[in-house]
Amino acid sequence: MRTNLFDYDLPPSCIAQRPAEPRDSSRLLVLHRADGRVEHRHFRDLGDYLRAGDLMVANNSRVIPARLPGHKWRPTGPGGAVEIFLLRQLDTSGHAWECMVRGKNLGEGSQIELDNRAAHAALPILATIQAVHPSGLRTVWFSVPMTAHLQAVGEIPLPPYITQYHGDRERYQTIYSQLEGSVAAPTAGLHFTPDLLLRLRGQGVEFTTVTLHVGLDTFKPVSADEVEEHQIHNEWAEVASATARRINAASLAAHRVIAVGTTTARTLEWAATGAQGIDPYDATACPWQRVAAFAGDVSIFIYPGYRYRAVDALITNFHLPRSSLLMMVSAFVGQPHATDVDAGRRILLATYEAAKDAGYRFYSFGDAMLIL
Repeated sequence: MRTNLFDYDLPPSCIAQRPAEPRDSSRLLVLHRADGRVEHRHFRDLGDYLRAGDLMVANNSRVIPARLPGHKWRPTGPGGAVEIFLLRQLDTSGHAWECMVRGKNLGEGSQIELDNRAAHAALPILATIQAVHPSGLRTVWFSVPMTAHLQAVGEIPLPPYITQYHGDRERYQTIYSQLEGSVAAPTAGLHFTPDLLLRLRGQGVEFTTVTLHVGLDTFKPVSADEVEEHQIHNEWAEVASATARRINAASLAAHRVIAVGTTTARTLEWAATGAQGIDPYDATACPWQRVAAFAGDVSIFIYPGYRYRAVDALITNFHLPRSSLLMMVSAFVGQPHATDVDAGRRILLATYEAAKDAGYRFYSFGDAMLIL
């Protein structure tokens, strides 16, 4: 399948620059996969489409202050400005990280002094570039465990297409976030409020969480000409044993498993396939599969032709052109149309056009979809 089939035009005015207030006042486009029917609601109306026994599964990862401003260190005085962007912790001590580094002449051995943002922060914090990789990423060793100092020296990153928001960065966290490790928010969960979760619980909808630490590669456009040639990134995830039992019990009782976001869906589908040594694209494998508890890297790439095993409904935002997330959602929309592998892409992109015409707001701070 050609990657350019997942292109679409989006005027900059459609990109949300600030979150809806309150969170659940965002709009909700409800897409019925079987016939492509669309309904226009608000996120606070989510309960109208859920029923007792449904199990919502969300990603409880929390965005870390991954953006670290600093300057090049040299014995004669501060050098040029540098920005380090943490991507992935490489050791248990918190000293070694995979990073993007912006600045001039920052090769192996270069040292950077971080700009401390709090008076109580340890001084100084030095970062040494240990290796420069062909991808342009760098392995960086920090003089202190960064897990203990991020709040003092780091900034919560927003996506580069959000340029006008200067409010509380806590709005870029879900209300149920717990475990720090993401460099971008699992944005489908940004629409939930405590009151909405309580109302859903009151009508018998169950709620549980998994963890997937979101990396920047999640949002990168697919650059390969053919979708199947794309090399998918790895992200660390965990499904606890108790959570796996709840998910399997819900499925066995014929209740729906509703993934809050593509990161959750990716985690659950890996738990049903790769975590058990099953090839996700093996056409002979059982069409339904129990999920297994696991902790480790998730490397599943979901695109049209994939058959979902664990997820029955999906809550998601509107995604970037050519992104692996757009392909993943296309595969989900196409699930009821097994004989037409391209049906999901066509239905989804037509729905996106309808959303643009109706004034929906796109991307991280934007509106939501419920796909049934």
